[in-house]
Amino acid sequence: MKTVAIIPAAGAGRRMESGTPKQYLLLAGIPVLVRTLKAFQLSAVVDEIYLAAPEEDIPEIRRDMILKYGLSKVVLVLAGGGKRQDSVGNALSHVRDEQGIVLVHDGVRPFVSGEPIGKATAAAGECGAAVVGVPVKDTVKEADTAGRVTKTVAREGLWLTQTPQAFRREIIVAAYQRAAADGYYGTDDASLVERMGIPVRMIPGDWKNIKLTTPEDLLLGEVIAGNQFPLPI
Repeated sequence: MKTVAIIPAAGAGRRMESGTPKQYLLLAGIPVLVRTLKAFQLSAVVDEIYLAAPEEDIPEIRRDMILKYGLSKVVLVLAGGGKRQDSVGNALSHVRDEQGIVLVHDGVRPFVSGEPIGKATAAAGECGAAVVGVPVKDTVKEADTAGRVTKTVAREGLWLTQTPQAFRREIIVAAYQRAAADGYYGTDDASLVERMGIPVRMIPGDWKNIKLTTPEDLLLGEVIAGNQFPLPI
């Protein structure tokens, strides 16, 4: 049974305010997207990588990232869709029957390590669906539209969900097919599976596995990149 990792990286990254899509920004001299792809390239449990990217960028991605950095597991680069879910759905249409496990990981989470990739893959093989995440540390409050606090939410059992998210192929394909039929867009891949009544297992992740969304995230990313062992490129 093979494992394929789908990496959606077709976003414009407008909240980064850099003028450059965030997946192409440099962290310690290496593009964010290359760091993300390299984590899956180095994983022993990943057989193939499918990358969804802006269609107009595909030739440069193949030349300046995949070939330059030896990302041999990236066997398919396809055009992404208007939204992240569309990009993943496009990639899923190319997943073959022998690929029993599908991982989905944000292209702008460059600090994922091999441990959560392996644990999520194993858990999906056991129970069908798994996500990685970290427990909420701060006090959580609910407020109304005027900004008035309406209640304090108990944080026990609350998790901040990250990626990768891992699924048996037939489960995630069916979830995406139902979402498309219903015109439903979820906040993550697991939410599409949950609405089918299929349980999803939570796997403890890593606080460093941040998603680069804002300029502040990029500053934190520079610190993390500067304190990591050199990435083998």
